[in-house]
Amino acid sequence: MITFNMPPYTGDEEKYILQAIKSNKISGGGYFGKKCENWLEYNLKTKKALLTPSCTAALEMSAMLIDIKEGDEVIMPSFTFVSTANAFVLRGAKIVFVDIKANTMNIDEKKIETAISEKTKAIVVVHYAGVGCNMDMILKIAKKYNLYVIEDAAQGILATYKNNYLGTIGDLGCISFHETKNITSGGEGGVLLINNSKFIKRAEIIREKGTNRKDFFEKKVDKYTWVDIGSSYLLNEISSAYLLAQLENAKNIIQKRKTIWEIYYNELKSIKEITLPYIPKECTHNGHIFYIKTSKRDELLKYLNDNKIMATFHYVPLHSSLAGKIYGKFTGIDEYTTIESKKLIRLPIYYNMKIEDAFFVCDVIKKFFKGNR
Repeated sequence: MITFNMPPYTGDEEKYILQAIKSNKISGGGYFGKKCENWLEYNLKTKKALLTPSCTAALEMSAMLIDIKEGDEVIMPSFTFVSTANAFVLRGAKIVFVDIKANTMNIDEKKIETAISEKTKAIVVVHYAGVGCNMDMILKIAKKYNLYVIEDAAQGILATYKNNYLGTIGDLGCISFHETKNITSGGEGGVLLINNSKFIKRAEIIREKGTNRKDFFEKKVDKYTWVDIGSSYLLNEISSAYLLAQLENAKNIIQKRKTIWEIYYNELKSIKEITLPYIPKECTHNGHIFYIKTSKRDELLKYLNDNKIMATFHYVPLHSSLAGKIYGKFTGIDEYTTIESKKLIRLPIYYNMKIEDAFFVCDVIKKFFKGNR
Protein backbone atom coordinates (compact mmCIF):
# COMPACT_ATOMS: atom_id res chain seq x y z
CA MET A 1 0.00 0.00 0.00
CA ILE A 2 1.31 3.45 -0.92
CA THR A 3 0.14 5.64 1.92
CA PHE A 4 -1.18 9.14 1.27
CA ASN A 5 1.09 10.85 3.78
CA MET A 6 3.95 10.06 6.13
CA PRO A 7 5.36 12.70 8.50
CA PRO A 8 8.99 13.53 7.66
CA TYR A 9 11.71 12.17 9.92
CA THR A 10 15.28 13.44 9.53
CA GLY A 11 17.15 11.70 12.37
CA ASP A 12 17.77 14.52 14.86
CA GLU A 13 14.27 14.65 16.30
CA GLU A 14 14.89 12.08 19.05
CA LYS A 15 18.15 13.71 20.11
CA TYR A 16 16.55 17.12 20.49
CA ILE A 17 13.48 15.75 22.26
CA LEU A 18 15.68 13.99 24.80
CA GLN A 19 17.59 17.23 25.37
CA ALA A 20 14.31 19.03 25.98
CA ILE A 21 13.17 16.39 28.47
CA LYS A 22 16.44 16.56 30.38
CA SER A 23 16.30 20.35 30.52
CA ASN A 24 13.28 20.14 32.85
CA LYS A 25 11.65 22.88 30.77
CA ILE A 26 9.00 21.34 28.57
CA SER A 27 5.97 23.64 28.90
CA GLY A 28 6.99 26.08 26.17
CA GLY A 29 9.00 29.24 25.71
CA GLY A 30 12.30 27.49 26.35
CA TYR A 31 15.50 26.92 24.41
CA PHE A 32 14.00 24.96 21.50
CA GLY A 33 11.01 27.24 21.07
CA LYS A 34 13.27 30.28 20.89
CA LYS A 35 15.63 28.53 18.46
CA CYS A 36 12.71 27.75 16.14
CA GLU A 37 11.35 31.28 16.32
CA ASN A 38 14.79 32.74 15.61
CA TRP A 39 15.17 30.38 12.63
CA LEU A 40 11.81 31.44 11.22
CA GLU A 41 12.44 35.16 11.74
CA TYR A 42 15.86 34.98 10.10
CA ASN A 43 15.02 32.70 7.19
CA LEU A 44 11.55 34.03 6.38
CA LYS A 45 12.50 37.65 7.06
CA THR A 46 9.48 38.37 9.25
CA LYS A 47 9.45 40.86 12.11
CA LYS A 48 8.27 38.34 14.72
CA ALA A 49 7.48 34.62 14.77
CA LEU A 50 5.46 33.17 17.64
CA LEU A 51 5.07 29.39 17.80
CA THR A 52 1.54 28.17 18.49
CA PRO A 53 -0.08 24.78 19.18
CA SER A 54 -1.60 24.83 15.68
CA CYS A 55 -2.23 27.00 12.66
CA THR A 56 -5.80 27.21 13.94
CA ALA A 57 -4.49 28.88 17.10
CA ALA A 58 -2.47 31.33 14.99
CA LEU A 59 -5.59 32.23 13.04
CA GLU A 60 -7.56 32.71 16.26
CA MET A 61 -4.83 35.02 17.56
CA SER A 62 -5.05 36.96 14.30
CA ALA A 63 -8.78 37.50 14.80
CA MET A 64 -8.10 38.82 18.32
CA LEU A 65 -5.27 41.06 17.18
CA ILE A 66 -7.37 42.88 14.58
CA ASP A 67 -10.20 43.20 17.14
CA ILE A 68 -12.86 41.27 15.27
CA LYS A 69 -16.22 42.03 16.86
CA GLU A 70 -19.85 40.99 16.46
CA GLY A 71 -21.13 42.17 13.08
CA ASP A 72 -17.75 42.55 11.36
CA GLU A 73 -17.32 40.90 7.97
CA VAL A 74 -14.29 38.96 6.78
CA ILE A 75 -13.73 38.05 3.14
CA MET A 76 -12.17 34.69 2.22
CA PRO A 77 -12.49 31.84 -0.28
CA SER A 78 -14.98 29.07 0.41
CA PHE A 79 -12.47 26.48 -0.78
CA THR A 80 -10.46 26.20 2.43
CA PHE A 81 -10.25 24.32 5.71
CA VAL A 82 -12.83 25.14 8.38
CA SER A 83 -10.26 26.76 10.70
CA THR A 84 -9.88 29.67 8.28
CA ALA A 85 -13.49 30.65 8.93
CA ASN A 86 -13.91 29.39 12.49
CA ALA A 87 -11.21 31.67 13.89
CA PHE A 88 -13.22 34.74 12.90
CA VAL A 89 -16.69 33.32 13.54
CA LEU A 90 -15.62 32.67 17.15
CA ARG A 91 -15.12 36.44 17.56
CA GLY A 92 -18.55 37.20 16.04
CA ALA A 93 -17.70 37.87 12.40
CA LYS A 94 -19.84 37.08 9.39
CA ILE A 95 -17.85 35.28 6.69
CA VAL A 96 -18.19 36.57 3.14
CA PHE A 97 -17.12 33.89 0.68
CA VAL A 98 -15.98 34.76 -2.83
CA ASP A 99 -15.14 32.58 -5.80
CA ILE A 100 -11.76 31.03 -6.60
CA LYS A 101 -9.75 30.89 -9.82
CA ALA A 102 -9.87 27.57 -11.64
CA ASN A 103 -6.17 27.47 -12.43
CA THR A 104 -4.70 27.91 -8.92
CA MET A 105 -7.73 27.20 -6.69
CA ASN A 106 -6.85 30.46 -4.91
CA ILE A 107 -9.19 33.36 -4.16
CA ASP A 108 -10.07 35.37 -7.26
CA GLU A 109 -8.66 38.80 -6.46
CA LYS A 110 -10.96 40.36 -9.06
CA LYS A 111 -14.02 39.26 -7.07
CA ILE A 112 -12.92 40.77 -3.75
CA GLU A 113 -13.79 44.44 -4.22
CA THR A 114 -17.47 43.84 -4.96
CA ALA A 115 -17.73 41.82 -1.73
CA ILE A 116 -16.53 44.73 0.44
CA SER A 117 -19.07 46.57 2.58
CA GLU A 118 -18.88 49.12 5.38
CA LYS A 119 -18.70 46.16 7.77
CA THR A 120 -15.65 44.54 6.15
CA LYS A 121 -12.66 44.31 8.50
CA ALA A 122 -10.21 42.00 6.75
CA ILE A 123 -9.34 39.90 3.72
CA VAL A 124 -8.09 36.41 4.50
CA VAL A 125 -6.22 34.77 1.65
CA VAL A 126 -5.44 31.06 1.44
CA HIS A 127 -2.34 30.04 -0.51
CA TYR A 128 -3.63 26.70 -1.74
CA ALA A 129 -1.01 23.96 -2.22
CA GLY A 130 1.73 26.42 -1.31
CA VAL A 131 1.08 28.54 -4.40
CA GLY A 132 0.76 32.27 -3.74
CA CYS A 133 -2.32 34.37 -4.37
CA ASN A 134 -2.05 37.61 -6.34
CA MET A 135 -0.83 39.57 -3.32
CA ASP A 136 -0.06 42.78 -5.22
CA MET A 137 -3.67 43.33 -6.20
CA ILE A 138 -5.00 42.12 -2.84
CA LEU A 139 -2.75 44.52 -0.90
CA LYS A 140 -3.79 47.34 -3.23
CA ILE A 141 -7.47 46.65 -2.52
CA ALA A 142 -6.83 46.39 1.21
CA LYS A 143 -5.02 49.73 1.25
CA LYS A 144 -7.82 51.41 -0.69
CA TYR A 145 -10.45 50.28 1.83
CA ASN A 146 -8.25 50.31 4.96
CA LEU A 147 -8.55 46.55 5.52
CA TYR A 148 -6.22 44.07 7.20
CA VAL A 149 -4.74 41.24 5.16
CA ILE A 150 -4.20 37.90 6.87
CA GLU A 151 -2.46 35.07 5.06
CA ASP A 152 -3.58 31.54 5.75
CA ALA A 153 -0.28 30.05 4.62
CA ALA A 154 -0.91 26.75 6.39
CA GLN A 155 0.48 24.91 3.36
CA GLY A 156 3.01 27.55 2.37
CA ILE A 157 6.25 27.10 4.32
CA LEU A 158 9.21 28.40 2.23
CA ALA A 159 7.09 28.98 -0.88
CA THR A 160 7.29 32.47 -2.37
CA TYR A 161 5.40 35.18 -4.21
CA LYS A 162 7.74 37.61 -6.02
CA ASN A 163 10.64 36.45 -3.83
CA ASN A 164 8.70 37.09 -0.60
CA TYR A 165 7.87 34.09 1.55
CA LEU A 166 4.19 33.26 1.92
CA GLY A 167 2.94 34.41 5.29
CA THR A 168 5.27 37.44 5.37
CA ILE A 169 3.39 39.69 2.93
CA GLY A 170 0.16 40.65 4.72
CA ASP A 171 -0.24 42.10 8.21
CA LEU A 172 -0.22 38.62 9.73
CA GLY A 173 0.61 35.15 8.43
CA CYS A 174 -0.29 31.71 9.76
CA ILE A 175 1.65 28.53 8.96
CA SER A 176 0.89 24.95 9.97
CA PHE A 177 3.28 22.31 11.29
CA HIS A 178 0.62 19.59 11.39
CA GLU A 179 1.86 16.10 10.60
CA THR A 180 0.40 16.36 7.08
CA LYS A 181 2.50 19.42 6.23
CA ASN A 182 6.00 19.61 4.71
CA ILE A 183 7.56 20.52 8.05
CA THR A 184 6.01 19.19 11.26
CA SER A 185 6.37 19.65 14.97
CA GLY A 186 5.54 16.02 15.62
CA GLY A 187 1.78 16.14 15.28
CA GLU A 188 0.12 19.52 15.79
CA GLY A 189 1.80 22.92 15.68
CA GLY A 190 1.90 26.26 13.95
CA VAL A 191 3.37 29.73 13.92
CA LEU A 192 2.00 33.26 13.78
CA LEU A 193 4.16 35.53 11.61
CA ILE A 194 3.80 39.19 12.53
CA ASN A 195 4.70 41.56 9.71
CA ASN A 196 2.96 44.64 11.13
CA SER A 197 5.03 45.76 14.13
CA LYS A 198 2.06 47.24 15.96
CA PHE A 199 0.78 43.74 16.73
CA ILE A 200 3.93 42.30 18.33
CA LYS A 201 3.45 43.39 21.95
CA ARG A 202 -0.20 42.44 22.12
CA ALA A 203 0.40 39.11 20.37
CA GLU A 204 2.89 38.14 23.09
CA ILE A 205 0.26 38.94 25.72
CA ILE A 206 -2.54 37.07 23.96
CA ARG A 207 -0.33 33.99 23.56
CA GLU A 208 0.37 34.01 27.32
CA LYS A 209 -3.31 33.77 28.25
CA GLY A 210 -3.73 37.53 28.29
CA THR A 211 -0.99 38.14 30.88
CA ASN A 212 2.22 40.15 30.84
CA ARG A 213 4.15 37.01 31.82
CA LYS A 214 6.85 37.65 29.20
CA ASP A 215 7.65 41.05 30.72
CA PHE A 216 7.87 39.40 34.13
CA PHE A 217 10.45 36.86 33.00
CA GLU A 218 12.39 39.64 31.31
CA LYS A 219 12.28 41.53 34.64
CA LYS A 220 10.38 44.45 33.14
CA VAL A 221 7.68 44.12 35.83
CA ASP A 222 7.91 42.77 39.38
CA LYS A 223 4.86 40.51 38.98
CA TYR A 224 2.68 39.43 36.12
CA THR A 225 -1.05 39.80 35.89
CA TRP A 226 -4.05 39.62 33.58
CA VAL A 227 -3.98 42.57 31.16
CA ASP A 228 -5.92 41.51 28.01
CA ILE A 229 -7.89 38.70 26.42
CA GLY A 230 -5.92 35.64 25.46
CA SER A 231 -5.63 31.89 25.69
CA SER A 232 -3.10 29.06 25.93
CA TYR A 233 -1.38 29.56 22.60
CA LEU A 234 2.21 28.55 23.42
CA LEU A 235 3.80 25.50 21.77
CA ASN A 236 5.42 23.05 24.19
CA GLU A 237 9.17 22.34 24.18
CA ILE A 238 8.85 18.70 23.11
CA SER A 239 7.08 19.73 19.92
CA SER A 240 9.50 22.63 19.45
CA ALA A 241 12.46 20.24 19.72
CA TYR A 242 10.96 18.02 17.01
CA LEU A 243 10.29 21.09 14.89
CA LEU A 244 13.85 22.40 15.16
CA ALA A 245 15.23 19.19 13.65
CA GLN A 246 12.79 19.62 10.77
CA LEU A 247 13.60 23.30 10.19
CA GLU A 248 17.31 22.55 10.07
CA ASN A 249 16.59 20.08 7.26
CA ALA A 250 13.78 22.08 5.65
CA LYS A 251 15.45 22.64 2.28
CA ASN A 252 16.17 18.92 1.85
CA ILE A 253 12.65 17.95 2.87
CA ILE A 254 11.07 20.37 0.43
CA GLN A 255 13.43 19.47 -2.40
CA LYS A 256 12.52 15.79 -2.06
CA ARG A 257 8.83 16.64 -2.19
CA LYS A 258 9.41 18.81 -5.26
CA THR A 259 11.22 15.90 -6.92
CA ILE A 260 8.11 13.74 -6.46
CA TRP A 261 5.96 16.66 -7.66
CA GLU A 262 8.01 16.98 -10.85
CA ILE A 263 7.76 13.24 -11.56
CA TYR A 264 3.98 13.45 -11.33
CA TYR A 265 3.83 16.54 -13.53
CA ASN A 266 6.11 15.25 -16.27
CA GLU A 267 4.57 11.77 -16.35
CA LEU A 268 0.95 12.90 -16.36
CA LYS A 269 1.03 16.06 -18.50
CA SER A 270 0.21 14.17 -21.70
CA ILE A 271 -3.14 12.87 -20.39
CA LYS A 272 -5.80 15.06 -21.97
CA GLU A 273 -8.56 14.05 -19.56
CA ILE A 274 -6.90 15.62 -16.53
CA THR A 275 -5.86 19.11 -15.46
CA LEU A 276 -2.57 19.57 -13.61
CA PRO A 277 -1.51 22.25 -11.09
CA TYR A 278 -0.66 25.69 -12.42
CA ILE A 279 2.23 27.70 -10.96
CA PRO A 280 2.18 31.42 -11.87
CA LYS A 281 5.53 32.77 -13.02
CA GLU A 282 5.80 35.06 -10.00
CA CYS A 283 5.48 32.12 -7.59
CA THR A 284 7.67 29.28 -6.39
CA HIS A 285 5.86 26.35 -4.80
CA ASN A 286 7.07 24.00 -2.07
CA GLY A 287 5.82 20.64 -3.30
CA HIS A 288 3.14 20.48 -0.64
CA ILE A 289 0.30 19.14 -2.76
CA PHE A 290 0.16 17.48 -6.13
CA TYR A 291 -3.39 17.30 -7.41
CA ILE A 292 -5.10 16.39 -10.62
CA LYS A 293 -8.58 17.39 -11.67
CA THR A 294 -10.85 15.09 -13.63
CA SER A 295 -14.56 14.65 -14.23
CA LYS A 296 -14.01 10.97 -13.38
CA ARG A 297 -12.83 11.68 -9.85
CA ASP A 298 -14.83 9.06 -7.98
CA GLU A 299 -14.06 6.27 -10.45
CA LEU A 300 -10.35 7.12 -10.43
CA LEU A 301 -10.22 7.29 -6.62
CA LYS A 302 -11.71 3.80 -6.44
CA TYR A 303 -9.29 2.51 -9.07
CA LEU A 304 -6.31 3.94 -7.19
CA ASN A 305 -7.53 2.39 -3.95
CA ASP A 306 -8.04 -0.97 -5.68
CA ASN A 307 -4.39 -0.74 -6.72
CA LYS A 308 -3.34 -0.03 -3.12
CA ILE A 309 -2.73 3.68 -3.62
CA MET A 310 -4.18 6.03 -1.05
CA ALA A 311 -5.44 9.21 -2.70
CA THR A 312 -8.16 11.59 -1.58
CA PHE A 313 -10.26 14.58 -2.54
CA HIS A 314 -9.95 17.81 -0.59
CA TYR A 315 -12.21 20.46 0.98
CA VAL A 316 -15.95 20.50 0.56
CA PRO A 317 -16.61 24.24 -0.03
CA LEU A 318 -17.53 25.88 3.26
CA HIS A 319 -20.46 27.86 1.89
CA SER A 320 -22.26 24.59 1.11
CA SER A 321 -21.86 23.26 4.66
CA LEU A 322 -24.41 23.54 7.46
CA ALA A 323 -22.30 25.97 9.50
CA GLY A 324 -21.24 27.86 6.38
CA LYS A 325 -24.87 28.70 5.64
CA ILE A 326 -25.37 29.94 9.20
CA TYR A 327 -22.19 31.94 9.70
CA GLY A 328 -21.39 32.98 6.16
CA LYS A 329 -22.71 34.00 2.78
CA PHE A 330 -21.43 33.61 -0.77
CA THR A 331 -21.13 36.86 -2.70
CA GLY A 332 -21.13 36.86 -6.47
CA ILE A 333 -21.38 33.81 -8.72
CA ASP A 334 -20.04 30.41 -7.69
CA GLU A 335 -18.46 29.85 -11.07
CA TYR A 336 -15.53 27.65 -10.06
CA THR A 337 -15.53 26.88 -6.31
CA THR A 338 -17.98 24.00 -6.37
CA ILE A 339 -17.37 22.56 -9.81
CA GLU A 340 -13.57 22.59 -9.58
CA SER A 341 -13.47 21.17 -6.04
CA LYS A 342 -15.55 18.21 -7.22
CA LYS A 343 -12.88 17.29 -9.78
CA LEU A 344 -9.84 17.41 -7.50
CA ILE A 345 -7.78 14.41 -6.37
CA ARG A 346 -4.70 14.70 -4.16
CA LEU A 347 -1.96 12.18 -4.89
CA PRO A 348 0.47 10.74 -2.30
CA ILE A 349 3.49 12.97 -1.71
CA TYR A 350 5.86 13.00 1.25
CA TYR A 351 9.53 13.23 2.17
CA ASN A 352 10.18 9.51 2.63
CA MET A 353 8.24 8.46 -0.47
CA LYS A 354 10.15 6.18 -2.83
CA ILE A 355 10.76 7.45 -6.34
CA GLU A 356 9.57 4.15 -7.78
CA ASP A 357 6.28 4.53 -5.92
CA ALA A 358 5.69 7.88 -7.62
CA PHE A 359 6.24 6.27 -11.03
CA PHE A 360 3.89 3.43 -10.06
CA VAL A 361 1.14 5.93 -9.19
CA CYS A 362 1.60 7.53 -12.61
CA ASP A 363 1.45 4.17 -14.37
CA VAL A 364 -1.81 3.28 -12.65
CA ILE A 365 -3.37 6.62 -13.63
CA LYS A 366 -2.22 6.16 -17.24
CA LYS A 367 -3.78 2.68 -17.35
CA PHE A 368 -7.06 4.07 -15.99
CA PHE A 369 -7.36 6.60 -18.79
CA LYS A 370 -6.26 4.13 -21.42
CA GLY A 371 -9.07 1.85 -20.32
CA ASN A 372 -6.76 -0.97 -19.25
CA ARG A 373 -8.77 -1.77 -16.17
